[in-house]
Amino acid sequence: MKNKTTAILLSFFLGGLGIDRFYLGYTDMSILKLLTGGLLGILWLIDLIRIVVGSLKPKNGSWA
Repeated sequence: MKNKTTAILLSFFLGGLGIDRFYLGYTDMSILKLLTGGLLGILWLIDLIRIVVGSLKPKNGSWA
């Protein structure tokens, strides 16, 4: 089970490296973020906002 607080912290501190997406189970997007630096920070910010708002959830669809 994934924890939303952990996902927010990972996204804030390591989101540019795609660690947040690895944690949530989205391997393809996390590799893209890793190789592009979070699409120069744009995707990092979008993912952070989506996790906080709740529209980006773990791949299995459940929070702890």
